[in-house]
Amino acid sequence: MPCPTCGKPAALSVDNPYRPFCGERCKLADLGSWLNGDYRLPVSDAESDTEAPDP
Repeated sequence: MPCPTCGKPAALSVDNPYRPFCGERCKLADLGSWLNGDYRLPVSDAESDTEAPDP
């Protein structure tokens, strides 16, 4: 299986502590992308416009 970060082959066995990545560097690069906001989950306008009702 290719590494999601660099595309090099990555072992999916339990012997690879960085799976699905090929190594620690790619795993940390992916984490950094999440922390920088490069990956975002889509939010529909209906969810963001809805407010909680007053008690």
